[in-house]
Amino acid sequence: MSWKLALTSLCLPPWTVRRELSRVGAATTSILDRLLDDCASEALEAVRRDELPPRGPLRRRRAALASAHTVRVRRLVEALGRDIAMEEARRALFEVGVKLGEEARHRLGVRRTRRDLLQAARILYRVLGIRFQVEWTARDAARVRITRCALARRYTLETCLALSAADAGVVAGLWPGTTLTFDERITQGKAACLARLVLPDVAEAELR
Repeated sequence: MSWKLALTSLCLPPWTVRRELSRVGAATTSILDRLLDDCASEALEAVRRDELPPRGPLRRRRAALASAHTVRVRRLVEALGRDIAMEEARRALFEVGVKLGEEARHRLGVRRTRRDLLQAARILYRVLGIRFQVEWTARDAARVRITRCALARRYTLETCLALSAADAGVVAGLWPGTTLTFDERITQGKAACLARLVLPDVAEAELR
């Protein structure tokens, strides 16, 4: 594990969390804005007009981000219909997630090992107020259980479906070829989100 990844895992000060939350928020909302501007520019103008900038403690900033995601996804569904809106949003958000994952991989010095992948994912999820557990079922596969999500209270199922594509993109950016597939979600009324994590061509050296 690189010293940058180890140090960040041990110490993630509040100002860093706020900065990273703003960065993730800007990346995800801007892509939803672009999609909405293409199909319903008046709706986007109304969203921006009614929206207040995120301020205050971290929990309020997370709540504001979740609300910003939800209102944009709702407007996309109204403009395009659910199926097309989900397809367009998931495609675009996956690409955003890949970029965020790649940036984190280079910034933190993430190596191709299971330990580094999970440590980096925990750091990124900590920014969003998300906690997860992992159970490896094979050398290249694991079950992921998200036990807490600060965003879920203000997410609809459609928002969760759309934004989880960014999660899948992040892990693919951290370790190219990795897939993350959600089977159950808190926004469906489940106690936790359940997902399958699959790594590509794991060598013995990457199992650490």
